[in-house]
Amino acid sequence: MTSLVPGHAAVASGLSRERGGWWHQFVCPAHGTELSHEGIPGPVPPADGVRCPHGCRVDSEPVRGAWLVLSHQAWARRIRALAHRAARTGSAADRAEAVSLLAAYAAVYAEVTGGGENERAQDWMLRGRLFHQALTDAIWSVSIGHAVWSLAESAPELAEALRPVLPVLDATAEAARAARDSLVAEGRFTSNYTAWLNASGRVCARAAALVRGGADGAPAVSVADDEWLAGEHGQLAHALAATTRGGWEWEASTYYHGFVLRAYLLSLRGTDPADLPERARDRVVAMIDVLAGLATADGILPAVHDGPYLRAPLALEWTELCALADGFVGDAGLGAVAARARREAGDGDTLEDELRALPGGWFAGPPLAVARPAGAAVRVDEEVGISVVRAGDIHAVLDHGPHGAGHGHHDKLALYLYGRRTPWQPDPGQVPYGHPAWRDHYASAVAHPCVRVDDGDPAEAAGILLARDERSLTVEVRGDATSWYDGVRAVRHVVVGDGYLLDVVAATADRPRRLTLGLRPDVPLQVRLDGDVARTAWDGAERLDGTHAARATGADGPVPVRPVVVPGPGPADDPQRERAHVDWTAHDATAALWVSVFRTGPGAGAELLGLDTAEVRVRRADGRVDVHPLPAEVAHG
Repeated sequence: MTSLVPGHAAVASGLSRERGGWWHQFVCPAHGTELSHEGIPGPVPPADGVRCPHGCRVDSEPVRGAWLVLSHQAWARRIRALAHRAARTGSAADRAEAVSLLAAYAAVYAEVTGGGENERAQDWMLRGRLFHQALTDAIWSVSIGHAVWSLAESAPELAEALRPVLPVLDATAEAARAARDSLVAEGRFTSNYTAWLNASGRVCARAAALVRGGADGAPAVSVADDEWLAGEHGQLAHALAATTRGGWEWEASTYYHGFVLRAYLLSLRGTDPADLPERARDRVVAMIDVLAGLATADGILPAVHDGPYLRAPLALEWTELCALADGFVGDAGLGAVAARARREAGDGDTLEDELRALPGGWFAGPPLAVARPAGAAVRVDEEVGISVVRAGDIHAVLDHGPHGAGHGHHDKLALYLYGRRTPWQPDPGQVPYGHPAWRDHYASAVAHPCVRVDDGDPAEAAGILLARDERSLTVEVRGDATSWYDGVRAVRHVVVGDGYLLDVVAATADRPRRLTLGLRPDVPLQVRLDGDVARTAWDGAERLDGTHAARATGADGPVPVRPVVVPGPGPADDPQRERAHVDWTAHDATAALWVSVFRTGPGAGAELLGLDTAEVRVRRADGRVDVHPLPAEVAHG
């Protein structure tokens, strides 16, 4: 390995000199929790195994491979932060360290990959070279490419020192193209992988051009002439194909939505947002707006479908995305998300600050000025079936659309409840995929606050929106031999009241079944029966109170609906965190109706008075009674 600067060997000695595996296997086999990041970034995993939060030490080949993924990615992120800082400050020391690490990585890459695919990848994977997956290679190479880009662009007279990195940039761009072609041939162009493969190709190709241009610089390339952006299978085409008109990434996963959006923004470096084709430009803005609309007032992003519930490295990615979004569109609305992510990331790093202070900005033009309507109490994306309902300080998310393919969960008609900063009943998220048992659990119906039938998981299903107005919406899912629960239908009707949220759920079955509606809190929950009404108190930074009533019928008339409190696992960041789960179950029922009124604040008013077959009555804090007629689909099954 050739040393480019004094101290190169010492700087490079901490790099991992082994191929990485699949990061999703970085999970404790006993507890389902992600393992400790001790020693990251570094050369090798801890000799005595990697620690889990519950005291285990895990030393297996898959875990070692996952640790190496995280270490390589952390090194790449560190190099990128150094390069951006060197570009901003002109620091010779930061530049020397970044160049040294890049040159060392060029040698490591050539040594460990040999220019070929990683033969240890699982059969289903799109194979990478430095890692098991081509996707992981792309993510890593985007950081490497941006580091080279910053160094070469900020001091073109010093670009010659970066020539040893050219084989890595060329190889990763070539690999990205081959992997993208494979996805296209398989009819999987809309895969979230494509966004990162395009980002890798565009960033690495541009970085290589800047190095080769040297002191003369690299010729500017317009968006229209950049195949990675404007080509048939480029980033702008992907943005239109893989998202809804409302801006959601088609899998309706918060994590993968942000994952894809971040790839888009990273690949658009050096472009003027105003110069992008209007439809693609507007779609990226809509994707940013989706996150702003999904987040609570204090910046909680509900972990809809697959994705970590809470994870410090992911929090760093959110801070990065928020910085890029602020450069793309004015008033992006993600300030609270960024602030919360900084708190969750802990010590973190300086990358967000460097992105915000990059000389000349990330984009070549100012943020777009976009007029937006005032926030609605009910916001619906009919294509993915994710609705956000705001009732005072209650922030509710209702999942009622298509399953979401491989990243979907059995959560049809689930209702998630948040305060400004309290996850009362959150989407629980998902563990690293390498733990099949806990992954199955968090994808299951029992993990979500939704309707279950006979305690089994349904088939994949797509619900539909029946009706909506400014203060309510009604959604439905129907089962048949291939969808959801055969012979069962459920409807959920959510209303924004004055000082409360009304939730009405009805289920009907073609034969006697066990019909259950679940509550799944992530805060201490108290449940108290008061005659035919149950009262719940949800603790946290903010208080939520609920009153609940239910009725059910079977083949021979009324059947009881009993709330049963059972211990259950908390959200997916730690399956060992025990929470009180509530199941409202009617045995041998052909129809069931559950009604809840939620309100916030100590001693909050507004409570459920009663219900009959046609209406629900709610007494407000001022003593007046609201009468809510039930939609025909609810009242008559």
